[in-house]
Amino acid sequence: MAVHGGEPEPPEELKAFGAVLKVFRQRAGLTQEELAPLVGFSRETVQSVEVGRRRPQQHFVRQAEEVLDAFGALEAAARHIAPRRGLARWFHQWAALEQEATTLWTYECRLIPGLLQTEAYTRAVALAVPPPPTEEELEQRLTARAERQQLLRRTPPVAFHFLIEQCLFERHTGGEEVTAELIDHLLACTELWNVEVQIMPTRQPHHAGLDGPMRLVETPDHQWLGYVEGQQTGQLISDAKDLSLMHLRYAKMRSQALGPEESVTLLRRMRGDG
Repeated sequence: MAVHGGEPEPPEELKAFGAVLKVFRQRAGLTQEELAPLVGFSRETVQSVEVGRRRPQQHFVRQAEEVLDAFGALEAAARHIAPRRGLARWFHQWAALEQEATTLWTYECRLIPGLLQTEAYTRAVALAVPPPPTEEELEQRLTARAERQQLLRRTPPVAFHFLIEQCLFERHTGGEEVTAELIDHLLACTELWNVEVQIMPTRQPHHAGLDGPMRLVETPDHQWLGYVEGQQTGQLISDAKDLSLMHLRYAKMRSQALGPEESVTLLRRMRGDG
């Protein structure tokens, strides 16, 4: 990726999409501020998309196409945008669904969910699992992770719920300083009104999540989909029976984990408060 003025130069396909969007917005006689509520995003998002700094979400493309009566031009331009680098090949479909989400639930027992990771923690995880990435690959992963984390403060907002195993903090991936920073970051995330975090205590004789990590997403048309991931694989789940089972297990885990306030207290205790 080229660098200009100390900042990465946006990919050509993102700049091209932004230019097409700007032409149709101006054709409609709308300012960025006027278009923003019509597509359901902030003015800052519209501005960032137009200059190519931000990848347009599918919902953004669809809304802009309809609002601006763009004759299919925006959807055609969006199809030429290359998949985000830095994401595992099996994760691209789920990453796209994340961008569309109205609700997103995540249970993790292997590592802190990517949406809540710090840069130092992401780097430590990447370097810990063979084979080691090249410097370029590592930077791509860090960039992709930072882009995904914009979801936490997206407009329209996503309702997040995270179930995280206590042992993931006690593992101290990356060392003491990385873990301390991670806990501080997680505590800051719990202050966001749309983010709820529950910690599953290490000592829990009754645990409904022993089959492994899972994610559930609700789309804008209120369809639920699931996702499970293993080593070098990821599987999207749409079968109604399987989704019902995932909901049942997730609901059971929520009742077995520490409550949100208890979870914050535990995180503060692990940080060394009191």
